[in-house]
Amino acid sequence: MKRFILFFVLLLTAIISQADEIRPAYLEVKEFKTAYYDLLLKLPIKGRKKTPIELVLPEKCLAITPISKHLVPGAYIQRWSIKCEEGLVNKLLSFKGLKRSSTDVLLRLEFLSGISQSILLTPSKTRYTVPKEESSLQIVQTYTGLGIGHILLGFDHLLFVFALLLIVKNMRRLLWTITAFTLAHSITMISATLGLITVPQKPVEAIIALSIVFLAMEIMHEKQVKVGLTSRYPWLIAFIFGLLHGFGFAGALAEIGLPQQAISLALIFFNIGVEIGQMIFVVFVVVMTVFLHKLHLNVLVEKVKALIIYGIGGLSSFWLVERISSF
Repeated sequence: MKRFILFFVLLLTAIISQADEIRPAYLEVKEFKTAYYDLLLKLPIKGRKKTPIELVLPEKCLAITPISKHLVPGAYIQRWSIKCEEGLVNKLLSFKGLKRSSTDVLLRLEFLSGISQSILLTPSKTRYTVPKEESSLQIVQTYTGLGIGHILLGFDHLLFVFALLLIVKNMRRLLWTITAFTLAHSITMISATLGLITVPQKPVEAIIALSIVFLAMEIMHEKQVKVGLTSRYPWLIAFIFGLLHGFGFAGALAEIGLPQQAISLALIFFNIGVEIGQMIFVVFVVVMTVFLHKLHLNVLVEKVKALIIYGIGGLSSFWLVERISSF
């Protein structure tokens, strides 16, 4: 798969240049007493500047506590409480400045009744009228979109899939490999989200980085004409590490939260969204392969192949050390 290499260079450049721009903001609204709400607003920062968007509350909602503000790595956090005389049902929540940004906002509401809602606001959809109960269609749209977004912005997961594509050269074997990866991470994501299995998240994230280091070593062994385990049994390696990646997806879903009135529906469509995002990536790589083949870039690609393999291993090793140090 020599022709993947130039694509990888372009992809890595895009990741580095856009990483600070694409992290979503997060607004959590929790009702702790009738018509009283705790708010948490998390805004991504670039450099030392927070994303220039501002929450606009309904007219009859007033702050009852001062807004506490503090910085954490990569984000600007605001916390405060409000009172809304008529509650938030059928009221409009919006974000000023969102249209001019490249940031999405994940909005999560939790009510005393036990009903919860999640909605993704975007530069083209900057406001949300809170319904009494979230519709099934809205849950499907929101969690499918969140699943697609999570995998396409989950650069460690994409790098793992990309490394598999570099190793597996036969289309039929590739389909079996991707299927094994999909089946494995679906099993653990669903099990962990439903509380059937509990695994500490930080070690999981470290092992996900380790899985990419392992594949980088396997690619180098193949370049040295040594047949590695992944080359012989790619579907098995994809399945084993896919189980671990599933715990990573479950951790992301835990942060988003699930609507208590429709847990199964949200979980199923988040998983479907992850699969759609994964297939978008795979198809894009295949199309790029055909394109590079027609440009006859094989000689240039071969010269930089080792450098790119070391780049994959180096980046994943950095993630590994960083994640272990956070234990």
